[in-house]
Order: sequence, then C-alpha cells, then structure tokens
Amino acid sequence: MEMSGETARILNEYVPGDEISFTIIAFPVPEIGDNFEEIFNETIAINTLDYEKYKDLQQTIIDALDEADYVEITGKGNNKTRLTVALHHLKDREKETNFENCVADVNIPLGEVFTSPRLAGTSGVLEVSTVYITDFQFKDLVMTFEDGMIKDYSCSNFEDPKEGKELIRQVILKNQDTLPMGEFAIGTNTTAYAMARKFDILDKLPILIVEKMGPHFAVGDTCYSWAEDSKLYNPNGKEIIAKENEVSALRKEDASKAYFNCHTDITIPYAELDKIETICGDGKRTLIIEDGKFVLKGTEELNLPFSAL
Repeated sequence: MEMSGETARILNEYVPGDEISFTIIAFPVPEIGDNFEEIFNETIAINTLDYEKYKDLQQTIIDALDEADYVEITGKGNNKTRLTVALHHLKDREKETNFENCVADVNIPLGEVFTSPRLAGTSGVLEVSTVYITDFQFKDLVMTFEDGMIKDYSCSNFEDPKEGKELIRQVILKNQDTLPMGEFAIGTNTTAYAMARKFDILDKLPILIVEKMGPHFAVGDTCYSWAEDSKLYNPNGKEIIAKENEVSALRKEDASKAYFNCHTDITIPYAELDKIETICGDGKRTLIIEDGKFVLKGTEELNLPFSAL
C-alpha cells in the first residue's frame, strides 16, 4: 500500500492529472452468449446516446440536488438501504455546484451525476442483493457507514459470516480497517438498464456500464484524487466545488493519510430502489426517484426504457 501511494504521487508529479484527458469505453465479446450480435448493436446504441439531451436532463437533477443539504436513499422490498448523504455547502449557487454533469466526456456510456460527499453527516446502511466487484460476486452485501466511514460490513457468500467479512476486507477494503465514501452518484442510463434486463446480462456487464444504472457509492478515494485544487466546470459554466472530503484534505499534511489508491463502485439497481429524496435546511423535501422511477419534473423521459420491461 505504501508503494502504491508513492507510485501515484510520482505519476501525478510527472503526468499531472489536470493536464491529460482520457475516455473509457466497453464493448461485448462473442462469449457473452448466442445473442452477441443483438447485444453488440444495442451496446452501440447505449454508447451513442444524445449528449445534449442527457446534459439537460441531468442538469435538471443537479439543480434540485444543489438546493439540498442532504440526500436520502432508501431501498425497496428486501433491500434495507437507508442512507443519508451530506453535501458540501455552496457559497454561491449561481456560480457553484456540488455535482459533475457526466455526459461521455470522461467515460462512455454517458449517464450519471456525481459528487464527493461530506463525510460528517453521511451515515446509514447500504445493501445490494448481488454485485460483481473485480472477479467476485458478493451476495447480500451490507455496509454500514458512520460519518462517511465504513463501520461494519457483511455478505452471505459463506455459511460462516467471518469468511464473508474477510472476503470484503480483502477485495473491497483492500485490507484496510475502514474506507471513506468517496463518491455518491445517481445513474441515469435507463436504456442500459433495460438492455441488461432484456438479455439477463447484468452480471456480465463491466462497472463502467453498471454504475450508470442507478445510484452508486464508491468507497476509497474520490474521483478527483491528486487533482483537488484544479478548477473544474460543468457545461453550464458552474464550478464543481465538491472535490474532496475530510480525509483527502489531509493531503496538505501527509498524503499517505489522505489517499487509499482504490475507488470501488457499488450500485443499487433501480428495481431495488424505493426513493432518492433531497432534504433542504428548512426541511423541504424533493423526490428525484420514487419506486425506482424518475419523478422529478423534467426528468420523466428517463422512464421510457422501463416500458419495455
């Protein structure tokens, strides 16, 4: 872990992250099954969705989120997720924003708005019935957060709960005692979700696509590691100010305490989602998603792909 941290520091010194750009894209291979050609064609459609349309749809979501102090996420049915995510304070809402409007300029497919949450005040339970992380399928993965840090965790992969804990510690926590919540995002690519359900290939898709299929939470570093001080703007010109948290801020004293050199996404699929709701300082609540569907005014078009399910 010390070597990884020092490697990242050296790399950033000679290849500064704010001076380069990259794009990641994924395609299926024939081994995905007998429907390869049809899946491939639908993946092309997913990878070429209308940038301008999603930019506007996602900005509507961001505008609602930027009014809030907290976001509450709750699961549906057997999913016991109940998380409160704390957002950074915006000094000037006309010029600043907490969320990045991600529309295929960093990775493809498009379809998410994301932020680095405040750790203080971010607490609760995250549960996913099944999720693939690296080469492992975790069943009934549960993580408990307290002030943004992982406090407890479990899964049902083994009869002995201790074995499940050890697997999570090794694969997700990278043998750390705890990790911060480095990212909170809302995926908007309902087209990709419908395709995954249609062909029953959710378990075969890379996180690059799966993370766009519902709210997701990353444990470890933020999306802006080593580049927190670089200016970054959304297409509408607002500066993204939520690029660090209380842990990554320690880089100013000791980088070894600020970074973990990991960033692992965990997505709650729409089918397991009850609500995503914003909470303002005056107690006002605004629903973004209810019963797994987008209900925020101006985002109803995102529900169209669900009609095919």
